[in-house]
Amino acid sequence: MSRVYNFSAGPSMLPETVLKRAAAEMLDCSGSGQSVMEMSHRSKEYEEIIHGAEALLREIMNIPANYKVLFMQGGASSQFAMAPLNLFRKSKRADFVHTGTWSGKAISEAKRYGTARVVASSEDKNFTYIPACDKSLFDPAADYAHITTNNTIEGTLFKTLPDTGNVPLAADMSSNILSQVYDVSRFGLIYAGAQKNIGPAGLTVVIVREDLIGAQLEITPTMFNYKIQAENGSMYNTPPCYAIYIAKLVFELVKSQGGVAAMEALNIKKAGLLYDFLDNSKLFKSPVAPQARSLMNIPFTAPSDDLNNAFVKEAAKAGMVNLKGHRSVGGMRASIYNAMPVEGVQKLVDFMKTFENSHK
Repeated sequence: MSRVYNFSAGPSMLPETVLKRAAAEMLDCSGSGQSVMEMSHRSKEYEEIIHGAEALLREIMNIPANYKVLFMQGGASSQFAMAPLNLFRKSKRADFVHTGTWSGKAISEAKRYGTARVVASSEDKNFTYIPACDKSLFDPAADYAHITTNNTIEGTLFKTLPDTGNVPLAADMSSNILSQVYDVSRFGLIYAGAQKNIGPAGLTVVIVREDLIGAQLEITPTMFNYKIQAENGSMYNTPPCYAIYIAKLVFELVKSQGGVAAMEALNIKKAGLLYDFLDNSKLFKSPVAPQARSLMNIPFTAPSDDLNNAFVKEAAKAGMVNLKGHRSVGGMRASIYNAMPVEGVQKLVDFMKTFENSHK
């Protein structure tokens, strides 16, 4: 069977060149005579992989020297607890902008350890827009403020970062890390599950400013302690070795293709193809406010559940899979992460045109 275009929200498709390289090195990575799956994480061979991965990520994201890069497990969902456990330093208060399912989960988890205040929300319109976030909304005594930069389920994106003054900004960047250029110095904490733009599920990248490390709550589990993870180079215990190896290959590819800025330009082009069609379609519609549209996750609907189901089924037969929308939104969703080529988006648009013409 030939490869399909996988529009899954995650785990998502990986670049073919990365998969082929991993396949070629499966039994013998870099002349070691071993698969990465078999290597000791304390070996010289593996240390070169994890250190190389960190160096590449620092380079392509332009991460300042006063930030630690951690390779952790547990997904972004574990970070919903790790962030308050490590950042509730003084007031034990945090401000949240509530923009969807995942910010809701982060809020619920933070409430277990302190005060989590929602300063702005788009829940009133089913999270189809990004609420205004004036600086005056944020508590200057809060230990941190939190946003979800891109909302995977709802298909919205912060086009402008909120100004939180001296309060550290924490961001769940799971579904758009490496897809557009960010000034890392604007954040106190960035975390991202790998299974969208970085690599396979099982790895979580954490980028945290050094001055925010070391004042964790006393109840913080050892494995959730950023200080301990940083002091041990992400290897307090056995890390997700193979996932980090794949991430390194992805970072190499991003660098070779022109860096994150080149990824952003390509993503704007891909999303533009799909949004241009949706804006002119008589059958399909985008539920998201135009000024808040994601470059990564694009939900759309047909007029009925029957048509939505027919579209998903027929698209799969045509080699485009995982287009069914999240159950809380319905319809369809096309996730077009970095690894999705322009050709895949164009094939989807062409198929949508054909489907529309046959269902007038």
